[in-house]
Amino acid sequence: MTPPHTPFRSFILKVANRCNIDCDYCYVFNSQDQAWRTLPARMSVDVARAAARRIAEHTTKYGLRTVHVVLHGGEPLLAGPRHLEDLLRALREGIPPDTEVRFELQTNGTLLSAAWLDLFEQYEVSVGVSLDGPPAANDRHRLTHASRSSAASAVRGIELLRSRPHLFAGLLAVVDLANDPVEVHDYLASFEPPTIDFGLPHGTHDEPPHRNDPALPEYGLWMSRVYDAWLARPQCRHSVRMLEDIVALSSGVHSAVESLGLAPPTSIVIESDGSIEGVDTLRSVEEGASWLGLDVYNESLDEAIHHPKLLHRQHGKSALAEQCQSCPLVEVCGGGYLPHRFSAARGYRNPSVYCADLEYLIRHIQDSLRRHDWKLGAPAS
Repeated sequence: MTPPHTPFRSFILKVANRCNIDCDYCYVFNSQDQAWRTLPARMSVDVARAAARRIAEHTTKYGLRTVHVVLHGGEPLLAGPRHLEDLLRALREGIPPDTEVRFELQTNGTLLSAAWLDLFEQYEVSVGVSLDGPPAANDRHRLTHASRSSAASAVRGIELLRSRPHLFAGLLAVVDLANDPVEVHDYLASFEPPTIDFGLPHGTHDEPPHRNDPALPEYGLWMSRVYDAWLARPQCRHSVRMLEDIVALSSGVHSAVESLGLAPPTSIVIESDGSIEGVDTLRSVEEGASWLGLDVYNESLDEAIHHPKLLHRQHGKSALAEQCQSCPLVEVCGGGYLPHRFSAARGYRNPSVYCADLEYLIRHIQDSLRRHDWKLGAPAS
């Protein structure tokens, strides 16, 4: 039986398609898909208006009371304060007033200023900053185009953001096995973010992520040490999203992100030219993997929901590899993040390249919950 289709609730707008730093792991600029070269450097106000109309149609059809509009890139601050204000105004005016719009922005932090924060105050934009840890850890991958450190500029931006804590959404770090997980966690925690989010580096079965010892679940071990450090510091008030999602899913609660659990994803990407794109991280897989052939001028967002490339996202367990379908942890890991399942031979019907890591981390967390007499609930479906 075909499952009911889940509406989009998070709309990721690529307001800038260039970046002022050159992260070597970036799935936009340094991966298989080089579409950015032919896309506008920044989103026009006309595209923002068209996107707002499509979001408005979607919210009206599905009765959505709240939506998230995420300003993304590249580096979204390269759009400039005046132009970004025009985009925000077009979006705010185009979405019905009875729909609450929660604006969010993800930045590398290096361009933040008091003028930017004034704009974010005006439109109630919450701001997340990408930082991989202390300077040596951060600069292993996050250098400028001139191969210079970006750490000091990012930290300056974070400290400025901390002066208005109600705008500070949190920090995002990419896991690197060369960095000490406890040192990274504690350094990020020192900025008192409400949330720390860790992402696994993108890899496929054809181009797997770096490992020092392929026989070990090294990424699972790394994140388990973060979990232990997080629990050991009761003075810290931040959440760690990946870890909290595993706790929630182990207790029968749906996940909030696409990378875990079996709940249908609820996000869609609108590119700087108005193209409607699926999971943008699929750019790390192969040329064109994320492209749907749709745009906000000519198609509704409902057409994206029904697009063949996105249907498997609605089908839960049945879209997974056979060994995943029978795994006792599938309700928690969800088969892993879609880009990490890919191989040229079998498409996405593979276990994640992080399968062993996720298994180790989930069991580590569940064992900890049992030791603390946490009642594990019925699996989420």
